[in-house]
Amino acid sequence: MRAPVYDGPVLDRWVAMYRVLALLCISMLAGASTAVAADAPQPVVVLSLVGAVSPATADYVVRGLKKAADRGAGLVVLKLDTPGGLDTSMRGIIKAILASPVPVATYVAPEGARAASAGTFILYASHIAAMAPATNLGAATPVPIGIAPSGEPDKPATKPKTGKRGSKTEKQEDDAKGDAAPKGNLTQKQIHDAAAYIRSLAQLRGRNIEWAERAVRDAVSLSADEAQRMKVIDIVAGGVPDLLKQVNGRKVTIQGVERTLATDGAELVAIDPDWRSQVLTVITDPSIALILMMIGIYGLIFEFSNPGFVAPGVIGAICLLLALFAFQLLPVNYAGLGLILLGLAFIVAEAFLPSFGALGIGGAAALIIGSVILFEPQEGGYRVPLPFIVTLGVVSAGIVFSIVAMAARVRKRMVVSGAEYLLGAPGIVLEDMQAEGWARVQGERWRIVSGAPLERGQAVRVVGIDGLTLHVEPAAAQSIGGAR
Repeated sequence: MRAPVYDGPVLDRWVAMYRVLALLCISMLAGASTAVAADAPQPVVVLSLVGAVSPATADYVVRGLKKAADRGAGLVVLKLDTPGGLDTSMRGIIKAILASPVPVATYVAPEGARAASAGTFILYASHIAAMAPATNLGAATPVPIGIAPSGEPDKPATKPKTGKRGSKTEKQEDDAKGDAAPKGNLTQKQIHDAAAYIRSLAQLRGRNIEWAERAVRDAVSLSADEAQRMKVIDIVAGGVPDLLKQVNGRKVTIQGVERTLATDGAELVAIDPDWRSQVLTVITDPSIALILMMIGIYGLIFEFSNPGFVAPGVIGAICLLLALFAFQLLPVNYAGLGLILLGLAFIVAEAFLPSFGALGIGGAAALIIGSVILFEPQEGGYRVPLPFIVTLGVVSAGIVFSIVAMAARVRKRMVVSGAEYLLGAPGIVLEDMQAEGWARVQGERWRIVSGAPLERGQAVRVVGIDGLTLHVEPAAAQSIGGAR
């Protein structure tokens, strides 16, 4: 049986048909892959802010939000557990959240965590505010707890008037709590500024404005369930997966554009603090910053006093630069810093100009006082601990007393060199002489001058020095041995 034979036009038609079928298959596959990609939710980036709000944590959160935007994340979950911290760092985080093209869900977790002080502001600024069970927020008054501002004691709450049945109205309760707030011009300015700030955040996110102001003015707090009931937060979730399930389909406004969150089945991407954040965390600790400054100053002083060692100068310069960088980030009281530098200068001066403790003790006192007032009072532990200050004072006092003791011992010690050492020293005449000759004094040959004739081997005593010539006179004993 003969195989069919196709002429040229027929073969071209078959080839064209196969090409069309191939293009249709490729188009269908591409459309299917595009649909799958479109259905896949964007990843969710998880950041963790644990501990005081500091320059290091602010840098970590700001850079984490930028990384989330670069990765095309659909949501950033900021896990929060903080007692508060620096106002400047808190405002830096809030500015980054407000400017972020990726929605931010601040989640107070795990159970037992808190969002106190600065944490309350961050929670209010976020697009979604969530808390885990058994957590709390509030106490956002921007003053140190237990310290009366401007030297005035806290005023007790005035007793509010009661109605006919002895019940208090809500306004009267608020007035009573307002009277209990610390007074003082500077404190009142800080409180009014913080209240206006959190009020603007509450208006932006549509959250409870009245309670936000009370958290600032009266330092009130709420549990997670109470916060949700009072519309302070949006969600109470038992974990990040539960949070993502609850926010799925929720609408948020990002830079004026409404967006619907799609977090069901989204991939979780955790961004942990890198080496930069860890280094900032260490050097911005007030105690570490103070230690770095002292090491830097002492290292440079040692290098200038003993040129050529190199290592103390290198280590001192690095530590001093790190300390200055930390002080630039921290709320430093420059009067305290000046007292510390003055105290170190006095202690060093005691080593070079012994004043038997006057300079050293004054330097130790200045060092301790400067350490106490070095950092402005802040919540979140940003101050030099008292035990560290006491240890610093004891070590400084020990250095001072060691210097004074060494100076006292040196003062009592006999002179062992120089002209004072030669005066009164014994010697042996090396040759017969009339007016000038040679003698051995303290193991060395010296040119001597005497007003009386001397014999070889005769004992003499130095009574004067004229350049490299010694004036001698016969000693009480006529001879103490033969000349060498």
